Amino acid sequence: MVNFRKYLSSAAVLASGLFLAQSTVSTVLYSQAYDNQKSSLNLPSPITSVVEKTILSAKELVDINVNTMMADPVLKNATWGFVVYDPKTKKIISSYNENTPLVPASTTKLLTTETALNLLGENYRWMTQLEYSGSVDENGVLNGNLYVVGSGDPSLGTNKAGAYSYRDIISDFISGMSREGIKKVNGDIIIQTALFKGNISRLPENVVWLENNNYYLPVGTTREINPANEKLIVKKGNSFSGEKKYFYVSPYNSQMVFADKYEGDGILTTKLPDAPAYLANTLRATMVKSGIGVTGKVTPRMTDATPESRKLVSAYKSPTLGDIIYYTNQHSDNSLAEALLKTVGFQSKGDQTSESGRVVVTNHLKAEGFDMMGLNYIDGSGLSRSNNVTPISQVKYLTSLMDEKYYKTYLTSLPIGGQSGTLKRMFVGTGNGQIFAKTGTLNKVKALAGYMKTNSGKTLVFSLLVNNYSGSVDMVKKRMEKILEPALDL
Repeated sequence: MVNFRKYLSSAAVLASGLFLAQSTVSTVLYSQAYDNQKSSLNLPSPITSVVEKTILSAKELVDINVNTMMADPVLKNATWGFVVYDPKTKKIISSYNENTPLVPASTTKLLTTETALNLLGENYRWMTQLEYSGSVDENGVLNGNLYVVGSGDPSLGTNKAGAYSYRDIISDFISGMSREGIKKVNGDIIIQTALFKGNISRLPENVVWLENNNYYLPVGTTREINPANEKLIVKKGNSFSGEKKYFYVSPYNSQMVFADKYEGDGILTTKLPDAPAYLANTLRATMVKSGIGVTGKVTPRMTDATPESRKLVSAYKSPTLGDIIYYTNQHSDNSLAEALLKTVGFQSKGDQTSESGRVVVTNHLKAEGFDMMGLNYIDGSGLSRSNNVTPISQVKYLTSLMDEKYYKTYLTSLPIGGQSGTLKRMFVGTGNGQIFAKTGTLNKVKALAGYMKTNSGKTLVFSLLVNNYSGSVDMVKKRMEKILEPALDL
């Protein structure tokens, strides 16, 4: 814990006693009357006078702000930790509770996205291919099957990070069939992707289902489940549908989750858990509308003991992993983060499950020297309240990444204070363009961890995790800005 009393005494010697008695002491020391201002965004003003800024160093100002916030009504009953760290000297500049395990919320994505970059490379892409078996006769009839071969592309059909829409992908597939002279398919459209085999699973423990603006979408096969079942009617007057907070009960795991779109009349629409199945069904419908007949049906074939010889018709490449991670961190996209967790699990252990992903991520962190004390890594997105991390382990981890070849891509993926992503409305004034960090928000949890470029050109690393605060999230954000503001002068 920092101590600010010695800084006050030095200020008192060098400045007017009367002035400090009326200004400095009254602003730095906690006033009992302030305890009644919980509903206001007005902040205590520990560092307001020109005299203080002239006399005290930037480090002293940071320490004073931290001490002041300990008595602030919003934070005094909270559990929170803070550390600002110099990556060159490998020393802590200022800290408070830096070794306390805290719920990190979406700053968990810092671990997930870096692991994916490290293991897969920033130019990694997912492939979704259209193939066919059999032969095409002189009349353009394919006596064989079409195959939609997926690889677990989390962006498929979403338009995220520059990904193609389903319509664009299908247009390419149909153009490919035209090049092959296919005018009719005398066979089935087979979905083949072993990645989703048996992948309908329970969510990680203690996931927050009803967080505002947070949601979790299960990933699994749509075999024997019509994708149209993703539209479910919610009774009018349901308390969950108020204030544009829309929820649905997933037919995949009978749990309530947040929905992306509200169509009115109680109808909710979500993203489809199994993109290859939706792509295949839409492909068949589009083919029929375009005059390309299909005699068979859409059917999954996860394993094939006697695989048919097949020819490639068309291949769709996803955006690069670097692009996907940029979108994930800028928008704090939970579904992409969970997909990345499963992807690293599949690439390393051969099955695309959250359990394998967690093993891969934690093994990677150990190999990189991550301080595992206080770490509890439960999911890839940070929606679980069972996630824990210490502020000091976050900053040392972020420091170690500065020597990685993909550091620039990783840094670029982080929101910029006052300018982009989830930080666009923070640091709009002081710190604008100087804070590069991942945010995290759950009910009564606010987190911020990343890098800052000081006014003197230094790069510092920081972590600020707040749990169980009082008041609104906006009040906490203002106090976070206040704590970090003087650090920009370091």
